[in-house]
Amino acid sequence: MELLNSIWNALTTPNEGLINILSVPFTMIEVYLSTLLFTSLLNISTQKYQRLIYVLLISLIGVLATFVIPSPFNLVINYLLMFILIPIFFKTNLLKTFLSVLISSLSFALIGMFIMNPYLDLFNISYNDSLTIPIYRIIYVFIQYFIIFLIYLVFNENKLSIFIFNDIDKKQKKIIYANLCFGIFTILTQALITVYYIDNLPLIITFLSFLSMLAYFTISISSLSKVMKLASTTQKLQNAEEYNKTLSILHDSVRGFKHDFDNIVTTIGGYVKTNDMEGLKKYYVQLEDDCQKVNNLYVLNPKLINNPGVYSLLTTKYHEAEEKGIKVNMSLLLDLNKLNMKIYEFTRILGILLDNAIDASNECEEKIINIILRDDVKNHRQLITIENTYNDKNVDTEKIFNKGFTGKENHTGLGLWEVRKILSKSKNLDLYTTKNEKYFSQQIEIYY
Repeated sequence: MELLNSIWNALTTPNEGLINILSVPFTMIEVYLSTLLFTSLLNISTQKYQRLIYVLLISLIGVLATFVIPSPFNLVINYLLMFILIPIFFKTNLLKTFLSVLISSLSFALIGMFIMNPYLDLFNISYNDSLTIPIYRIIYVFIQYFIIFLIYLVFNENKLSIFIFNDIDKKQKKIIYANLCFGIFTILTQALITVYYIDNLPLIITFLSFLSMLAYFTISISSLSKVMKLASTTQKLQNAEEYNKTLSILHDSVRGFKHDFDNIVTTIGGYVKTNDMEGLKKYYVQLEDDCQKVNNLYVLNPKLINNPGVYSLLTTKYHEAEEKGIKVNMSLLLDLNKLNMKIYEFTRILGILLDNAIDASNECEEKIINIILRDDVKNHRQLITIENTYNDKNVDTEKIFNKGFTGKENHTGLGLWEVRKILSKSKNLDLYTTKNEKYFSQQIEIYY
């Protein structure tokens, strides 16, 4: 009986030691719930070990910050830590990192604000009692975490998520980042008000504050979603214009073949009847060039090149090369949506390599560029090969990556230097540069 009385007294009287002990599992549960919430809402794919290490690390530093820094200023440290660790563990871009922190802080701030005043009135206790008396702290935290978990289940079961489109312009990004920063600042301000004035705030004021914050973030997220959809629609329209241009050329080519079909068959028949195999071979090579052109135009299809950014880049560079009389051969055996690197970095590298290939082959008598994208499943890698004809057979395949190195007038020589910078930051990327008598070749290897 004495043991039960001792336990009850420890739970129902101010007990700083027990509160400190309880803060460890509470912090871990809070970090775990927030991780579930933002990874689900933002469609961030994660592995169990990633979540486990992230939760343990954030929790450990969060607990240490709680002991050293007074509440709620320790929250600032926790948010800064999330800004650093989320992109490291979950490979998120800046926008998704901002949203991850905002979702984590917003969910707990809103739920805490919503239940705190009614909770204090229900048990007729002060805010200080809810922080220092273990039994009240346990009940409050359990209610808060239970509501958060229910919200996560609703979002997860109904597959609700925030659509994030990466290819938005800088002006839109600045507006979004400013809005998110203001939102996080608002949450911190509300947290300070809750700590210092919760005992003096009437229930109606707390309720109105909760509604105003909820309305603000609902409108903000709705506006963000519309901006993303607008950016996505704009990109699709641009791709449709490129595809229409490709279809028009393809249509003209097919019509030309149909018109000349009888002549082509008759010509082939003439070579066969006279047994002129050398003439037939030459004629076939010329015919094959036209067939390859039609095949390339078929490949320039947004359903095959299933990433809008890459599709726009490839079609633009293809038509640029065609205008300069460069023959472009394309082979696509790769799902670009499963590319194992950031699409922004991939398009930067691809654009630089294609520009260099166009410039080099344009100076040759035989102007050819071969573009091959394929998945090497056996060696767990994705290969992107760009080879082109070139004149400078003495080109140094190492020096071309040096800053400022260029063999052309009015060129900065920074393109391949930028490529090497991107490669040096990644552990799963390699670039092999080779040359032979006909082709200069660059091969990107992306390991997974």
